[in-house]
Amino acid sequence: MTHPSPGRSDREGLTLVQMMDMFPTEESAIQWFEECIWPEKRCCGKCGSENTKEVPNAKPMPYWCSDCHSYFSVRTGTPMARTNIPMRKWAIAIYLCLTNLKSVSSMKLHRDLGITQKSAWFMMHRIREAWACDGQDGPFDGPVEFDETYRGGKRKNKSNRASTPRDAERWT
Repeated sequence: MTHPSPGRSDREGLTLVQMMDMFPTEESAIQWFEECIWPEKRCCGKCGSENTKEVPNAKPMPYWCSDCHSYFSVRTGTPMARTNIPMRKWAIAIYLCLTNLKSVSSMKLHRDLGITQKSAWFMMHRIREAWACDGQDGPFDGPVEFDETYRGGKRKNKSNRASTPRDAERWT
């Protein structure tokens, strides 16, 4: 007999097992990232041109841009650029960050992915950089005013500087 789980059971999402089944190989992860980054047509990550072709042996990178005359891959121009970390591990790291309420620590990522803590820290910063809202108006864009503050506590724990004129009168 099944019991309803506590909390919001109506939310649908991807389980860890389903996610691992999505990426059984490195090639499947690369293909998935390519479909996400280039939904319609492949374009160069450096100049944005669609005048590209595949490189027969995929060395040094799998694609060639005829306009800017450079090699590129799905990583070019993304936070995953210039890394040797497999795309499968990037996909798992992104999944772990999205499904944990407070993201995930670099130490946990290091243990879960089997990479160094330094690489995990690097990945976390790149993932957070990708989520940053550059140039977009957010809820805290500009000055923020706090209407409520907590005041209290023992005087010995307060700083010597008076925060308001009333405090200055009281503590002098």
